[in-house]
Amino acid sequence: MCGIAGFLDAGTGQGDGSLAICHKMADALAHRGPDDSGVWHDHEAGIFLAFRRLSIIDLSAAGHQPMMSANGRYVMIYNGEIYNHRDLRRQLDAQCSNSWRGSSDSETLLAAIENWGFDEALERSNGMFALALWDREKRQLTLARDRFGEKPLYYGWQGDVFLFGSELKAFRQHPQFEGIIDRESLCLYLRYNCIPAPNSIYRQIHKLPPGSKAEIDLRLREPVITQYWSPADHVRQDLPDATDHEQDDSVVEQFSALLDKSVSRQMIADVPLGAMLSGGIDSSLIVSCMQAQSQRPVNTFTIGFDDDGFSEAKFARRIAAHLGTHHEELVIRPLDARDVIPSLPHIYDEPFSDSSQIPTYLVSRLARQHVTVALTGDGADELFGGYNRYRISEGLWPKIGRIPFPIRSLSANLLNMVPASALNRAGGMLGTVDSNSYRWGNLAYKSSKLSGALSSKTIDDYYLSLLSHWRDPAAIVVDGTEPRRTGIDSNDMPAQLSDTERMMLGDMTGYLPDDILVKVDRASMAVSLETRAPYLDRELAEFALGLPFPYKIREGRSKWIMREALTRYVPANLLERPKMGFAVPIGDWLRGPLREWAEELLDENRLRREAFFDPVPIREKWGEHLAGKSDWQYHLWDVLMFQAWLESLD
Repeated sequence: MCGIAGFLDAGTGQGDGSLAICHKMADALAHRGPDDSGVWHDHEAGIFLAFRRLSIIDLSAAGHQPMMSANGRYVMIYNGEIYNHRDLRRQLDAQCSNSWRGSSDSETLLAAIENWGFDEALERSNGMFALALWDREKRQLTLARDRFGEKPLYYGWQGDVFLFGSELKAFRQHPQFEGIIDRESLCLYLRYNCIPAPNSIYRQIHKLPPGSKAEIDLRLREPVITQYWSPADHVRQDLPDATDHEQDDSVVEQFSALLDKSVSRQMIADVPLGAMLSGGIDSSLIVSCMQAQSQRPVNTFTIGFDDDGFSEAKFARRIAAHLGTHHEELVIRPLDARDVIPSLPHIYDEPFSDSSQIPTYLVSRLARQHVTVALTGDGADELFGGYNRYRISEGLWPKIGRIPFPIRSLSANLLNMVPASALNRAGGMLGTVDSNSYRWGNLAYKSSKLSGALSSKTIDDYYLSLLSHWRDPAAIVVDGTEPRRTGIDSNDMPAQLSDTERMMLGDMTGYLPDDILVKVDRASMAVSLETRAPYLDRELAEFALGLPFPYKIREGRSKWIMREALTRYVPANLLERPKMGFAVPIGDWLRGPLREWAEELLDENRLRREAFFDPVPIREKWGEHLAGKSDWQYHLWDVLMFQAWLESLD
C-alpha cells in the first residue's frame, strides 16, 4: 500500500522548481508510505512522478518506485496489491524470458504491461490498485483504478498542469492548484454524506471512477475515460428467481472454495497480518477462514462503546473466543471521539461525514499497533444482500406502493410531528421487554427513514430517500444546484433485475466506493495500515453477481449463502442478532461533550460570513436537536464536518 502523485506540465513549467514541487507532493502522502520514497522526472516531456511506499511484499530495494520496465519504455507508480501476481509471473515466464529483479507485485504488473499491453494486463490482474503509467515512446500518461474503487485516484487540469494522485493534499503542494470549492459537489455531499465520483470538492478536479482508465495526451488535453469493468456486466442473465434447492449444497461449496482462495491470496504478506472483527456475519466468516488456514492464532481487533445500544464488542469477543484468535479490544468514550475530531479533516482530505469514520480510524490505530495488514469484511453487504433496506424493500415497499399517495404523504407528515425524544424513549421501553432489544435502538432515525418511504412515489424515490441526509441540499447551499444522481437509474441497470437487486447494484457502484471504501482507505492509511477486502476479490465478486437472488436473501434472511458457509465454523446462536452496522451515538455526543465545539462551528454570524450555507435551517435544526424535538444528528454532522474541513484550510 502506498501513495502516488505527479503532474504533467503542458506549459512553461517551474524550471528546476518542478522537482522540488514533486518531492513536496510525495511528502504530503508520507502517511500512506512511511518506508520509502522516490521521484522520477523527464523535464523535456514535462512529466513528474512521485511515490511513497508502505512495504508489504518484497521489503527490499527491488520494490522501489517509480519503477521502469525492463525495456525502458514504461515508468510506473502504483498503489495497491495484485493478489494473483505469482500466477501472472508463472504465465509470463512460460511465454517469454524475464530477468526478475525482485519479488514485488509492482514488478510483475509492469512486466505484464510490457509483454501483454495495458488492457490485457488489467484484465488478467486480480487486486486493488491505483496507478499512473508513463509511456516514454508515445509520451502518453495512463491512469487506472481497480474494479471496485478500493484505492483512490484524483486528477484534473489546473491551468497548464495536469495533476494526479492518491489524495488531494498532494495537489495543494503545487503552486498552480486553485482550490475553488465546487458548490454542486457540496450539494451532493449534503445529500450523501460523501462526494460521489467523478466529483470532488474542488472545481476541475475529479475522481477516476472504479473500473476505469484515463489516457492523457497533451495534444488532445482532455482525458479519454474508458470503463474496462462494470458489475452490471456480470449480473445473472437468467430471468426467473426460483432456486433449485437440490443445488444448495453445491453452490455453498463453490462459494466457500472461492472465499477460501481469496482469503489465502490476501493473507500473503512479508509483514504482520490480522483482521477487523465486529462479530457480525461478514467479518466472522473472514476470520474463520483465516484461522482455518493459519498455524497460529489470528490477530483480531474490535471497537466497543460505553453505550451498549451501539456496541458490538461483546459479540466480537464471543466469536474470537470460539475461534481461538488473539483478540484486542478498545472501548470508545465520548472524550475519545472529541480527541479524534480535529484530525478528521486532514485524514479525509475533503468533506466526509459518515460518522462511523471515528471508530474506523480508532480500530485502525489499534490494529496498527500490532500488524501492518488487516483483512476486512467490506463488500459483503452489497454483494450478498446484507443491508436492512434490502429486506425492508422486499416486504415493505410492495405494501406501501398499494396505499394511495395522499394517504402516505399525510402519514409521513404525522410521523414527522412526533418528537425524537419521545420516539427514543418509547424505543428504550420497548427494548427492555424485547429479547432483540437492538431493533429498537435510535427509533427516531428509523422513523425518519419510514417517513421517507411513505412520502416516496416510486422505488427510485424510495431508494434515494434511504441514501439521503438533506432532502433538498440546493436550498441549503448558497448559489447551489444539485446534479441529478439517483444511483438506481433504470437506463444503467440490466432489465431482468428486481427492485431490490437494482438497489444492491446501485450501492455497489455508488455507496460502496464513494462512502465505505473511502472511509476505510483514509482511516487505515492515516496510520499506515493496509486493509484488504476478500469479498471484493474479482473471482468471488463475479460469482456473487451471477447468483440467483434467493442465495442472497431467502425467506427474509439476508446473506443466506454466507450464513450457510459460516456454520462450518461458528454455531448459529453466536450469530443470530439484528444488524447494527458501525454506528456511533453522535446525536447524544452533540448534546453533551461535543456541544461547545459544534456551537462554535454553527455560529450564525460565522455561517453568513463564510457564505456557503443558509444559516436559518441549520440553526433551526440545531435548536430542535438540542431540545430533543427531532433527531438531526446526521444532517448536523454533515455541516459540522464541512465546517471543520473548511477551518482546516486556513
